[in-house]
Amino acid sequence: MNSKDNRFIIVAKEGKALKDEGFRQILVDQETGVNYLMIKSGYGLGITPLVDQDGKPIISKAKD
Repeated sequence: MNSKDNRFIIVAKEGKALKDEGFRQILVDQETGVNYLMIKSGYGLGITPLVDQDGKPIISKAKD
């Protein structure tokens, strides 16, 4: 991956940041394939890796 590529890509998004339910995005790290959930509501923001039922991170296939 060269320097002008983005390491993280957005694969899903929904909601509105200024509403009570917030704005949600699923991000994928293109180097590791790990999926993250990002939630933004008002002035707050949180991010966490998505895990399966065994607690292992959900990994997408790397981009070719």
